[in-house]
Order: sequence, then C-alpha cells, then structure tokens
Amino acid sequence: MNSSRTTRMETTDSLNPIEAITAAVEGNAHTSTVGMLAIKKVNDSLSDASKMPNPVPLFLELWYQGEVSCLFSDSNLGKSIYAVQIAEQIARQHNILYLDCELSEKQFQLRYTDEITGVLHQFPGGMYRAEIDNMHLDLKDYEDRILQNIEAAALQLLCNIIIIDNLTYLCNSSDKGVDAGLFMMKLMQLKKKHGWSILIIAHTPKRSLSSPITQNDLAGSKKLYNFFDSVFAIGKSAKDDRLRYVKQLKVRAGAFRYDSDNVIVYEIEKTGGFTHFEFKEYSTEREHLREQKETETLNRVENIIQLFQQGKSYREIAQEVGLSKSMVAKIIKQAEASTAQTGVNAVDKVDKVDTGGQDLFDQKEEE
Repeated sequence: MNSSRTTRMETTDSLNPIEAITAAVEGNAHTSTVGMLAIKKVNDSLSDASKMPNPVPLFLELWYQGEVSCLFSDSNLGKSIYAVQIAEQIARQHNILYLDCELSEKQFQLRYTDEITGVLHQFPGGMYRAEIDNMHLDLKDYEDRILQNIEAAALQLLCNIIIIDNLTYLCNSSDKGVDAGLFMMKLMQLKKKHGWSILIIAHTPKRSLSSPITQNDLAGSKKLYNFFDSVFAIGKSAKDDRLRYVKQLKVRAGAFRYDSDNVIVYEIEKTGGFTHFEFKEYSTEREHLREQKETETLNRVENIIQLFQQGKSYREIAQEVGLSKSMVAKIIKQAEASTAQTGVNAVDKVDKVDTGGQDLFDQKEEE
C-alpha cells in the first residue's frame, strides 16, 4: 500500500495545435496511398512520428489525449458519478461534451444539489451536457445518425474531448462481434479525423466480489476491448459497501500505474451539492476481494472496538483500519447493541456485519 503518491486528479495543457498540424503536413509528404492504405517507409514513419507532440494525460494516467478509452463497472457502483467527476476536472482547462444517456435533466440536477441548502453545484463553464431528445428521435440508421449528431455538436461547441455515457445507447448490438467492430471503427475514424479524445462508459455483467476484475468482465463482444486504446474499471470493495476501487486494465500511451497491486481506493461522498469519489488510499485489489476468513473479520471487529474504547473518533478509526466512517459506526453500534442485549462480550457476538442496502449518501455519523 502506498499512500504517499499524489492524489490530485490532474489534467494537463492541450497538445500544441501548430506542432500537430506541421507534423501532419510534413508526414503527408512521405505518404503514398493504395485504396484505404497509407504507406510509408518505416524510417520515414518513425521520423514523422517523432516530430509530433507526445500524448499527455487528460486524467491521471488512465486516459490520454487522442485516445478512445473505456470505463466500465457493474450497475450501481457509481461509474456515471466518476465520469462526471472526470469531466469536471478536464473542463477546468478544456471544453468537454458529456453525453448523458443515463439520467434525466431533473435526476442530474438532484444529484448535484445540496439537499439541505438547495444550492446547485457549479461546474466549469466549458463543460456541456447533452441528452437524447426523444421528440427528435430518429430510429432509422440510428447509430450512424447519433454519431453524426455527436460530431456536429462537438464541432459547434469546440469540444475536442467527449464522454459518452453509455455504450448501450449508441451501439444496440455491442454483443455481436461484427456490429461492435464496425461501430468501434466509426469511433476510431472520428478520433483520427478530428484528433478527438473519447471516453466510453460501459457495463459489465453481474460479477463475483471474490474475483479480480479482468478484460473478460466488459459486457459485449470481445472485439470492443481490442479497439480501445485504454481501459479502466470500477470495482466494489467486499469489505465495505461504501468503498470503490479503480483498476487499469489496458494502457498504450503510458504505464500500468494502477494495476492489481496499486488500485485507487475511493469512498463515494456528497459534499455540498457535489457527489463524487473521495480518494482514500492506494491498495492492492486482493484486500478488497471477498476472501477474508471469519477469523480475520472477527479480528478486524475486535480491533475497531478496542480503538473506540481507547477514545478514538469514528474518523480516526476509519483511517486506521481502511473502512468508511459510517461502516465503523455501524460495527460499533451493533457491538454495543449486542452487549446490551446479551451481556456477552460484543466481540464474541459480532462476527459479521450486514451491509446490504446501505444508502451511499446517509447522514454522516458523529465523530
């Protein structure tokens, strides 16, 4: 576990457009075409590419400029929350178009409104949200038309960065190899034509919390995975319902920084009107899989109770044992209730904590 690494979600300056255009013009001088093929001598190809700006990360090392990337997870793990958070970070420096096929405008507003004060969260001015207008829905050649509309909107808004939430609404046959392949080729064509960066949000079938996340968890055809430049996923922690971890699965431009030995652990929180993933630590994926024995769970409960008896606050205990504050409070209250009812040492009774149905945004417990 390494908690010393930077936790800020960084973005970087855009690629220099003058350098990119100059390099492209010079590169074309060495290119011959045969039908759909663009051909160069290998040494010319290397020389031309060396004059192009190196890709820079848009968001951590998970998504680089010029990539078609994919973020996927099981349902109700917060991938749309994370995607909006990514968009907000990037929009501080660049225009970005977020196509929201998941939430209605009202649902989106409620997610980003302070429930107590009614104050709306203020996003950067360069962040645009689009949704499919059912009054103008065109089912004939739907996939081609929606891609054309996305292209036109991005050009109109001067957005070179696009997030599409989610894949199912754009490619109805994503589980069929040929259809999925053709759809991804059209996306790649948009990327190359305009130099765009595109993040696709996708689903995964219901998966076991005892198994690590792999490329096989991405729903749909295996061809989809092959087309993406980079892929990362959100997993649910088996030790705490409120915790999520992010794992890199595919990288082309950078390095595997967030692999199974160094996943990013978050807790979903709502601060004011901003629902977001709050960084907690770096960890191994194994620590968040369902493989702890009953004795290990009992030892963890005992440790929490002992720390509480030493006078430590819920927050201090949560930081020490790697759980959310609300989970620590739940364990302690269940232990106290067990002791009050039976008179037996709480540690002997509380060997399993039921976390099912816990609200992600419940009121914070007293420290």
